[in-house]
Amino acid sequence: MLGSAYDALPAQVQALHDMSGQRRWSGTAQVRRGTGLVSRLVAGVIGFPKAGTDVPVTVTFTPDQGIERWTRDFGGRRFTSWQRRGAGRNDALLVERFGVIEVALALVVEGERLLLVPRRWSCLGVPLPKALLPRGNTFETEVDGRFVFNVEIAAPGVGLIVNYRGWLQPSA
Repeated sequence: MLGSAYDALPAQVQALHDMSGQRRWSGTAQVRRGTGLVSRLVAGVIGFPKAGTDVPVTVTFTPDQGIERWTRDFGGRRFTSWQRRGAGRNDALLVERFGVIEVALALVVEGERLLLVPRRWSCLGVPLPKALLPRGNTFETEVDGRFVFNVEIAAPGVGLIVNYRGWLQPSA
């Protein structure tokens, strides 16, 4: 999806996104959760991890006919999303589905970081207002030879839903 910009990404970011087959990466993360009622409900429904430090993380990537399933396990708490290349109005965007919610993300290479920038979203295929689109500082990079991630999801009027950041490396 990134064309020649993919070549500018750090080696570990490229390796994590290699869709040549099923793979598993493991590491640790720090997790913050929003404290408001709505943010707790949203995080709970999606299955986002509970707050914690040095939480063991395993992510299993399973590609299947252009769709990749990401199964994340944070200390025994699992949640899954599906990623695919966008089409039509989402052309050139990465579409990630969490249950009935889809978020179309622009992939932006900025220095040694891959930024994931929300552009639009829908529920059951029905477009939702952009003014309510969750946002956050979400990126991937490499530090000291490890894949490093920061995922922050916050919504207007709701505040922080979840922020998880940490590192991963290929599992044996």
